[in-house]
Amino acid sequence: MFPLRALQAAMFSLTLASLPLFAAGTPTSTPLGTVIAAERARVGDVGADVGTTIYGGDRLSTDSQGNVQIRAGAARLLLSSSSAAFVNDAGGAPSAQLVAGTATFSTGNALAFTLYASKAIIRPQSDVPTIGQVTYINAKELMVTARRGGIVVTVENDVQLIPEGQSYRVLLDPEAEAQGPAGAGGQQGPTTHGGPLKAGRSRFLIIAVGVTGAAAAVAISEALESPARP
Repeated sequence: MFPLRALQAAMFSLTLASLPLFAAGTPTSTPLGTVIAAERARVGDVGADVGTTIYGGDRLSTDSQGNVQIRAGAARLLLSSSSAAFVNDAGGAPSAQLVAGTATFSTGNALAFTLYASKAIIRPQSDVPTIGQVTYINAKELMVTARRGGIVVTVENDVQLIPEGQSYRVLLDPEAEAQGPAGAGGQQGPTTHGGPLKAGRSRFLIIAVGVTGAAAAVAISEALESPARP
């Protein structure tokens, strides 16, 4: 008979292997950034305070009326209320995996920061000061807004550009969405660029939902000023 202790150890190892990369990682010993603003927020299970050092693998989260902002190299990351993200580094640059709520990031160059959300990778398009905002709706749908500068969204080998001032729904399972809520009932699914979605043509689909107002862009810029500025 297979020893009970060995069986328990094997099951525990399989459980650890199944956890998401960002969630499973333990904090590193190298500082990744610093909390520069916090209200009703936590780093792990501890309350976040201004000046708290952030390490790779840390989990940031906020309450329903909270927020937290960190500075990491040439980037800043702001989590709005009821949000959560795991911070890490990707290729030596700060990154975060958004798992709930809304994250807004500000960068001074194209390689300064990467945001992951479900299967999508969101980065600045260029080295101009960029502010992007991503809302995690569920594992198959995001809302991505380019507040300042262009935003590049990548899923596997497919790449889409979201121009400055534009807000898009990002559907990560376009085949399912194309069938519509009625399935075989004959109702048409979502459309893009004036025509119906063709199922299976892409790993994901972006659908324009509006243009961001100048006042909103200014407000975001003031709350999360680009670190490229002095």
